Amino acid sequence: MTKIRSTTVLAVIHNGEVAIGADGQATLGHTVAKSNVKKIRKLLGGKIVTGFAGSTADAFTLLERFEDKLNAFNGNMRRAAIELAKDWRTDRYLRKLEAMLITCNSEEALIVSGTGDVIEPDNGVATIGSGSMYAQSAAMALKKHAPHLTAEEMVREGLNIAADICIYTNHNLVIEKVEK
Repeated sequence: MTKIRSTTVLAVIHNGEVAIGADGQATLGHTVAKSNVKKIRKLLGGKIVTGFAGSTADAFTLLERFEDKLNAFNGNMRRAAIELAKDWRTDRYLRKLEAMLITCNSEEALIVSGTGDVIEPDNGVATIGSGSMYAQSAAMALKKHAPHLTAEEMVREGLNIAADICIYTNHNLVIEKVEK
């Protein structure tokens, strides 16, 4: 069976702002299956914004579980992410899911993986997906050499650079700022 590959998700924390964005491409083998997939979701009225990469069905399962954890822990994003990662690693059903999440609130961004990792990047740049290293490199360079840009502008430019290089990333972007 041909695997569905897709996406680049980029979150940037810069000058007190947090923005997260993703492209819209989903690829089936060597063919674009869809070009405008929405991979960014607002939770808790926009106080938490998540982005996903990987299998769409798996990602939605994880998003539902994450939202349940957020509700169980009164919106504490870090605690919800840790509990989701624990379940993901130990639950036989969840362990088979092929997706990753970035979740952001107004202060931090976390990468959550199925291996039990919850990673808070040191540099305020979090990325997942096929074009993640391109987007990360671009965002880190922008933070260093163009600090006058907003977090949202850095996400937009980082994703556009990734889309110029990665065949699994396109220029149909969805970008959200995290509400304070």
